[in-house]
Order: sequence, then structure tokens, then C-alpha cells
Amino acid sequence: MNDLVLIALADEAPALSKLPHVFQTGVGKVNAAIAAARLIERYRPKRIWNFGTAGGLTVGNGLHRCTRFLQRDMQVTALGFSPGETPFESNIVLDLGDHGLTCSSGDSFVTTATCEFAADLVDMEAYALAKACLASSTEFHCYKYISDRADDDSHLDWRANIHRGEPYYVSVLQQHSLA
Repeated sequence: MNDLVLIALADEAPALSKLPHVFQTGVGKVNAAIAAARLIERYRPKRIWNFGTAGGLTVGNGLHRCTRFLQRDMQVTALGFSPGETPFESNIVLDLGDHGLTCSSGDSFVTTATCEFAADLVDMEAYALAKACLASSTEFHCYKYISDRADDDSHLDWRANIHRGEPYYVSVLQQHSLA
């Protein structure tokens, strides 16, 4: 398979999740990294497409392309590292060098729009997927549907909107002759 589609949960794209080139990673950076590494090793794809939900910080409803990724929960400032910096690595932000938004990934569900990083949206998997793709020289494309505003109501909004991004994901895949 030249193209793999990764989503965290089947609920994010119920119809797409049944296709043979669509895989679920599970929630969070660890699950996403493990799934991506296994799938890249097994299928050796040219491209990985990631679709899923995100909380909007600077952007509102709709589908948004992400090309810069950082991990908001890497915090080792007591050892002299900047927030988001993985110790002994030089890249805090993974930048695909294309026009798109910045996604801040972390293993927490964001319920406040304050973020110490300059990010446009927040999710729980994209950074890990981008890093796995960069490490394996696999092309990475990431699109996030804003399901909530990363505020006090985000848990309710996310549950109500988790599936609403699927038509947008299908449209992107159709544009690239993948659906």
C-alpha cells in the first residue's frame, strides 16, 4: 500500500474505518507512535494521512491542514530544557516546511485555551505520527477537524462532534484519488 490513513478512533470516521487502508492508532502519543512504527515497518507506505479531531485555539470549525507539530507535555525545565524540548534532541517543533497550522500534541485532553506554546490547535496523536514519519522518511499529511474550542465545554462538544469531520476527510482523500 502506497497510502495509509491513520485515525485514533473508529468513531472519528465510522465509514472510512472499514476500508482496508485505514487503521486506528488508539488515543495518545504512545499508542500513535507504536501503531505508526508497526504499520510503516509492515507496509512501507510512501505516504501516511492522519485525520482526526482537535481543539481549536486560533481556528474555528472545519477541517485544517497541519504542517508544524510540537509536544506540549514534554516538560523537563528543571534539567535546563525548554518547554516542549525532548532532552538531547535539537528539534522542539517538527516542521514539514509547507503552509499549514501548528498542532500541539499531548497526552491530556485540553479544557482551557491557554497554551504556553504558539499553537493553532491541540490534539493527542499528531506529533508522534509526524515524528515516526520523519524518522522513516515517510511523507506525512495531517488534517484535523475542530470538534471543540479547548474550553470548559470541550468534553461535551467533542462527544457531540467526533464524527462530523468524516465528510471532510473523504473529500481530501477523493482529491488525491484515495477514496
